[in-house]
Amino acid sequence: MEWAGKKVLVFGSGKSGIGAAALLSKLGAEPVIYDGNEKLNPAAILEKLENKDTKIILGEFPEEELAGLELVIMSPGVPCDLPVVDRFRAAGLPIWGEVELAYQIGKGRVLAITGTNGKTTTTSLLGEIMKDYCPEVYVVGNIGNPYTDAAPLMTEQAVTVAEISSFQLETTESFHPEASCITNITEDHLNRHHTMEEYIRVKELITANQTEEDVCVLNYEDPVLREFGRDLRPKVVYFSSLRALDQGIYYQNGEICIADGEKTEVLVKTDDLQLLGLHNYENIMCAAAMALHAGVPKESVVKTICGFKGVAHRIEYVGEKKGVKYYNDSKGTNPDAAIKGIQAMNRPTLLIGGGYDKQSTYEEWINAFDGKVRYLVLIGQTREKIAEAALGCGFPKEKILFCENLEEAVRSCAELAVEGDAVLLSPACASWGQFDNYEQRGDMFREYVRGL
Repeated sequence: MEWAGKKVLVFGSGKSGIGAAALLSKLGAEPVIYDGNEKLNPAAILEKLENKDTKIILGEFPEEELAGLELVIMSPGVPCDLPVVDRFRAAGLPIWGEVELAYQIGKGRVLAITGTNGKTTTTSLLGEIMKDYCPEVYVVGNIGNPYTDAAPLMTEQAVTVAEISSFQLETTESFHPEASCITNITEDHLNRHHTMEEYIRVKELITANQTEEDVCVLNYEDPVLREFGRDLRPKVVYFSSLRALDQGIYYQNGEICIADGEKTEVLVKTDDLQLLGLHNYENIMCAAAMALHAGVPKESVVKTICGFKGVAHRIEYVGEKKGVKYYNDSKGTNPDAAIKGIQAMNRPTLLIGGGYDKQSTYEEWINAFDGKVRYLVLIGQTREKIAEAALGCGFPKEKILFCENLEEAVRSCAELAVEGDAVLLSPACASWGQFDNYEQRGDMFREYVRGL
């Protein structure tokens, strides 16, 4: 595509929008940044850009600004069913996301991961595997590194490992990873996608442009994904943490094994890993299957996964105060992810939950407490909703505590905890409202713990 002089609207002024606008300027296009929040400061947005001539539009979108526009780039945080987006469609404008823009500009091979949970750990691990074997690797996407920042740097030898959210997938068009993975699909983001059917459809778009020469790694224990894999164009590699597979990669009896239909070999013994928990074995299987398809030798894959220590904000050990251990699981932004957090605890736990309401239900999470939770300490928009669900599941009312913010929650846990307890931040909710993102929430949790 010829970009010089092309007028492109970038919808959203956050990290993704700024990255898209910067890339468009480098290509010689004329980006216009639009954000519906009229209270934002245009000067503060421009401060983040090299091109200080970039036009900024805030609030209601003026009809006259449609003239001359050739493309709209949507930031992932902006819903695609807004009335103003319908106006763009009615005007015949192509609507891409920043992932589609970066893919169109970038070069080399792409390996992409989506799913409700496990994306970040799988992406980080696959990125390390590829970096240990390939000279030019970019780890991008929903993991916090804008794809658009890396795209102009890529050569034909580049390998891009991308974490792709459902928000990003719904605005892809030609995006074509040679290896894709859907880790699992559970209830999440229904405030955005409205129905599970739509959420599932969008997740499955990661395979839309794959061919018979490509591979898609799917969770055999997820009935939706098992069925989805039956008629896929790319080769399907299933993984399972619950049973041996005739073909695929699976965990059983302390070993991760690979089966090709004729023979089975042990990839790694889990005693040799630094990651703990069944959910992490699943992440390892996903990353290993994708890396092996990408041509990384087995020995190199094993060496990297045995040395991998995990990612920040995912059941991250923060420290010990007066015999109480503190864990940061801020990445537990939905009930299914938070279930993994509480299942990993091996001592009585004071659990901090709550946050932005994504229209999730919480009974399954609460029923997974399994007697471990001494106190349920709730913050944010969802605290009453979670408390009501907890009471309905038989959790004692006197063990539920409301706090105004995370700092108060940490202090309250420190006062209630006794030697041998754990304090776990695993909110089962998004961070928006009180924090910019889950990383900021986790960082603040660390600070509050260190300040005790």
